[in-house]
Amino acid sequence: MPPQFDALIYAASIWVIPLIIAITFHEAAHGYVAHFFGDDTAWQLGRVTLNPFKHIDPVGTILLPALLFVTRSPFLFGYAKPVPVNFRALRNPRRDMIWVAAAGPGMNIGLAVLAALSFHFVSYFPDTVGRWMAENLKNALVINVFLAIFNMLPLPPLDGGRVAVGLLPDRLALPLAKLEPYGLALLIGVLFILPILGTQFGIDLSVVSRFVAGATYAIITAILVLTGNT
Repeated sequence: MPPQFDALIYAASIWVIPLIIAITFHEAAHGYVAHFFGDDTAWQLGRVTLNPFKHIDPVGTILLPALLFVTRSPFLFGYAKPVPVNFRALRNPRRDMIWVAAAGPGMNIGLAVLAALSFHFVSYFPDTVGRWMAENLKNALVINVFLAIFNMLPLPPLDGGRVAVGLLPDRLALPLAKLEPYGLALLIGVLFILPILGTQFGIDLSVVSRFVAGATYAIITAILVLTGNT
């Protein structure tokens, strides 16, 4: 095989594996917690599982990461098919919605901590295998923390938006909940359109992106310190 092809396969292997694990466990966590609190919707559809093929979205899990990878994006991002949750079927819809929504980001933080702890075992493997494992674990740490922070932005339908709706008083929660149908459009506007418009006027409007990047760096640093990797 040409060296360039080998390098491409290697690079894909150290990004795709941790990304698929991150989004699969994220979605499965929503399903497990929803089932625990009384909603069997995802369970009946076979979505309460760690089988990645049940959660793969052709665009979010395959095409989008592949496009970012081929274009040499500084980060790799993707998403899975959202696990269906009937919040009205939960035993205490408002309270339990918080736990269901927080389960995905919580799982990602748990995976990030596990990846950081696993760094201590890399030296026990042969050099070639150890380097491959270290790259996978590093990317797993970054991807999982990024997904957790991004998903906890307080805007429905992101997990953070649903947590906020569950925690805020009705006078604030109801208007926020009504934004859910427009959440994706608002995210695209804030993350992409506003920064582009800002550059036309010499203004930095990438506030949300900088917040996510800064919070991701801070959490990664904290995890590395707590797991003895500094």
